[in-house]
Amino acid sequence: KKYLCTSMRRVKMTILKHEMRQGRNSLIIWTAVIAFMLGVCILIYPEMSKQMDGIGEAFANMGGFSAAFGMDKINFGEFIGFFGVECGNVLGLGGAFFAALTGISALSKEEREHTDEFLLTHPVSRQSVIAQKLVSVVAQIIILNAAAVCVTALSAIMIGELPEIKPLALTFAAHLIMQIEIAAICFGISAFIGRGGLGLGLGLAAAFYFLNIIANLTESAEFLKYFTPFGYTDSADIIADGRIEIKYLAVGIIFTVIGIISAFWKYGQKDIS
Repeated sequence: KKYLCTSMRRVKMTILKHEMRQGRNSLIIWTAVIAFMLGVCILIYPEMSKQMDGIGEAFANMGGFSAAFGMDKINFGEFIGFFGVECGNVLGLGGAFFAALTGISALSKEEREHTDEFLLTHPVSRQSVIAQKLVSVVAQIIILNAAAVCVTALSAIMIGELPEIKPLALTFAAHLIMQIEIAAICFGISAFIGRGGLGLGLGLAAAFYFLNIIANLTESAEFLKYFTPFGYTDSADIIADGRIEIKYLAVGIIFTVIGIISAFWKYGQKDIS
């Protein structure tokens, strides 16, 4: 009995390590690209700030375009406003795509690559397999965001900018939660599909992004923010209000829980073909 318990613990750790190892290359590439783009955006700010006289006000008065990207709420000529618009979109879209791809392939790849029979013959329950894969997905998202925070801090120091910590911290926290929500939703979907999920994951992330843009354009479409995690990660709102919109965040947490529960329920009883 003692030997069996030890073996099961080793299998559990092996699954987690295997998932991290399998996703290593993708994590490195996505992290490098997002961190590089964040660093470039911040490093070019001093040069752009010299040409910002009047530009910030012009951007704020461009009607629907300004509202779509929140430039009517913040000063694009200030570093925190520039970061919210430019860097917020880089981290938002890039992080959402990475989270979607990682979540949608977590369970479906076993059936797609015909490794499910080998995996499920080990002395470990399906619930444990799902849990280890979920931990791997969340861990990769945390690593990506940690790298983004480090690059942002280093780049800001290099150009001599010391922005307010609170709006930056809230912005990064909101994006981390958003990525976990998208990953959880895609993770739940991955339990229902066997192949062809990558396009679905990317499409879902893109749909969430454009739903938020539509919601920003007109008050009559503002209800759409309840259906997209980008509704509470809008950097302009976070910087202007100094907080994350709780009502949208609460709905996002519900969607996250539903996605995770769906994965455990479906994959736990799924017939592997």
